[in-house]
Amino acid sequence: MAPATNEYPDSKEDVGQHPAGPRPSNEDRLVGLTQQLQTLMENAISTPGRWHMLLDTSATLWRYSGGNIALLMAQMEERGQQQPQLVAGFREWERHGRNVLKGEHALWVLAPRTATKNTEANVAADTKPTPSLTEQPAGNAKETDRRKIVGWRAQSVFDVSQTEGQPIYIPRPLVGVGSSPTGLWSSLVKFARNQGFIVEQSMSQYGLSSGYTDFAGCKVQVGAWLGKEQRVAVLAHELGHVCLHGPDDKLGKLYGSGLDHRGLAEVEAESVAYTVLRAHGIDRSTQSGSYLAGWADQVLAVEELSLPGSGTAKEPASRLEIARSTLARVTSACRSILEITQPHNLGGKPATADVAVANDRKDFTGPVAAHQAINIVSKIDAS
Repeated sequence: MAPATNEYPDSKEDVGQHPAGPRPSNEDRLVGLTQQLQTLMENAISTPGRWHMLLDTSATLWRYSGGNIALLMAQMEERGQQQPQLVAGFREWERHGRNVLKGEHALWVLAPRTATKNTEANVAADTKPTPSLTEQPAGNAKETDRRKIVGWRAQSVFDVSQTEGQPIYIPRPLVGVGSSPTGLWSSLVKFARNQGFIVEQSMSQYGLSSGYTDFAGCKVQVGAWLGKEQRVAVLAHELGHVCLHGPDDKLGKLYGSGLDHRGLAEVEAESVAYTVLRAHGIDRSTQSGSYLAGWADQVLAVEELSLPGSGTAKEPASRLEIARSTLARVTSACRSILEITQPHNLGGKPATADVAVANDRKDFTGPVAAHQAINIVSKIDAS
C-alpha cells in the first residue's frame, strides 16, 4: 500500500487539484509511508542492486535520514522522474524565491513530533505507539538533547524540479571532478581526530588488509604503499568501523564486528566509504562491488544467527529489521563524516545564505574552478 502522494494534496503544502472525498488522516499516511518503506527494503534484499541505488541517492541526500532517503527515491521512481536533488517544504521554497508549479503533488517524508523532556505533557504522549523507525530530529545537538520524540507525522515536501522562479545554485560535483584525494584525506583525518583516533600510514600490514582500526590503541592504520585515492578510500572505510563497530556497540557485534571486521559490519563500513566518496564526486563502484553485491546475503546470515530469545528486545531479528537498521546506521555515519568533510553538494537541502557564501568561497579558492564544481540551474523550469 503506497502513500496517497498523487491523490491527496496536503492543504497549503500542495498545489494540485483536490479530489472529491475525504482526505487521509496523518495516521493513514503514516501507515502508507511505513508500508512503502517496508516494501522498498524487502526489494533491496531480494534485488541486491537496489542497495547500491540507495547508496547513490544517499550520496546526494546525505542530510536526510535513511528512511526518508528511501521514501523520496521510491516516490520519484513511481512517477518516472529523476532522483531528487534538493528537497524542501512549500514555504521554504518560497523563502528561496521559488514557487511550486501548479498541479505538482507533494512527496512525503516522516517527521518526528517532539516535546520537551520531563514534562507532564509527555506522560500522555508516551503512551501512544509510534512507528518503529530510525529517523532522528534535525537541529542543534543541545536542542535535541532537551527534547524527545513522542510521535510521528507525515510531512509534505517538493523537489527543486517541481518548482520555478529564482535561479538556484545546485552544487553537484561531477564524478571524478570532486574534492581532490589530498583535500579529502585531510578532512577525514580531522574527523578521526575528533573521534579520538590518530591516523597512521604504515608499511606494516595486518593480515591481508590495506587498513586496520585498533580500538584499544585508538589508532587507524592505512597502508602507505597505496595510491592517494586508494588511501582515501581505505581511510573512509576504516572510519565507518570507527563510527559503527566499537567494542561497546552491541549491534556491531551482532553484525559480525570483531577483531577482523567480518560479516555485515564489513558491508556497513564499505557502504559508508562508498557513499562518502560518491558525495565528493569519486566513483568507487568497481572497487566496492564485491562488498556491496553480497550485502543481502550478509543480512540473511545475520538473521539466521539472531535466534529468538538470544538477544535483547532492541536488537533487530528479522531480515527486514536488520536491513532497515543497516540503512539507518550507514546514513547516520555518513552524515557525521560529511558534516566535517563538506562536499560541494548540499545533501539534498537548499543552502542557507551562510552556507552558500561558504561554498562559493571554497569553490573559488580551491583547486577546482567554481564553474566546474557547480551546476547553475537557471533553466530548470523549461526542462
